[in-house]
Amino acid sequence: MTGSGPDPEPRGSLFDALRRRTVTTDLSPAVPPALRQVTAYAWRLLVVAAALGVLVWLVIQLKLLVIPLLVAILLTALVWPAFSFLLRHRWPRWVAIVATVIGLLAVIGGLLWLAGWQISLQFGEVRHRTIESVMQLRRYLIDGPLQLSTAQIDEGLRQAGTFLEKQSEVLWTGALAIGSTVGHVATGLLLTFFILLCLLADGGGIWRWTTRLFPRVARPAVDGAGRAGWRTLVSYARTQLLVATIDAIGIGLGAFLLGVPLAVPIAVLVFLGAFIPFVGAVVTGTLAVFIALVYNGPLVALFMLIVVLGVQQFESHVLHPILMGSAVKVHPLGVVLVVAGGAMVGGIAGALFAVPMAAFVNVVAVYLSTRAWEKNGGSLASENLIWQTVPRPRGRRT
Repeated sequence: MTGSGPDPEPRGSLFDALRRRTVTTDLSPAVPPALRQVTAYAWRLLVVAAALGVLVWLVIQLKLLVIPLLVAILLTALVWPAFSFLLRHRWPRWVAIVATVIGLLAVIGGLLWLAGWQISLQFGEVRHRTIESVMQLRRYLIDGPLQLSTAQIDEGLRQAGTFLEKQSEVLWTGALAIGSTVGHVATGLLLTFFILLCLLADGGGIWRWTTRLFPRVARPAVDGAGRAGWRTLVSYARTQLLVATIDAIGIGLGAFLLGVPLAVPIAVLVFLGAFIPFVGAVVTGTLAVFIALVYNGPLVALFMLIVVLGVQQFESHVLHPILMGSAVKVHPLGVVLVVAGGAMVGGIAGALFAVPMAAFVNVVAVYLSTRAWEKNGGSLASENLIWQTVPRPRGRRT
């Protein structure tokens, strides 16, 4: 008695015939290997570009949240050496947070007060001298060798004003501008302050929650890469603070010795602008040259220009190669291109965050490509980490 299973398929079935007639359409052997490699890279690059485009679009749409977040992270990296110093010396975390935040606000408030104090003292005199210089220039254009008419001068001023207005609109309304109203700015400041407090208070918890969003097998790599990136960000902030201080002292002291008014506001502006590497100090230093030209004359303005260019050359050839090169691990040409690209995409905010973001991405990419977490046991032990545990008194449960 035979089994009850189904009868085997007849040899001459239609299905068998079709299967025997199937022709392979794989043409890959006919495609040159080099072309296959290029196309493989090409479609992957297209996917990466599309993902980056979507990311930039999301950042633009959420700029009122992204800008305060990035500012808070940068401020946290800036104050982290002092904050971690207090933690290492057994200060309670809440006391260290209060001391750090009050110190940060005191420095910012002190700089703004000094600038406002000198502006209030010298603004009237500078305005009067500016009006006199403009009138002298106008008389020279009319009575001098150019022999311009009043209508031509007015038309030139109008065109110059239109050009400056367009450039200021491009500068201030970039894709990542902080906000166009006072309410946006106030909301951004409050959100920045709140995020700063959260990062100082529970940065470790935030990071552990972030790593749990990834698959378990990828968490060691994500944790190690994030730690390496954060360490680079702290090093960048500390180094850029030193570079900005040197730029501000150099240009501000030069303006003071040359008798240029508003030396303290100029130094404060240079200090803030120097956080945009290479170009920030030069752009803000042009204000000192303009004030010297209007108030002190062409000779003093020439010396002021020499001071600004000298400080910029010292920054480019001494400070950045020695200090910033080891902190950022990005070539100076790459820094310039990143700053220019960030300014084109996001205006002032893009130029400000371009270098730290490039440094972070560079370190993370190198860390992942070299599989460094396998060499470090899955993490990096460092005192300069935002997820550092707080030393607790003995006898208490952790």
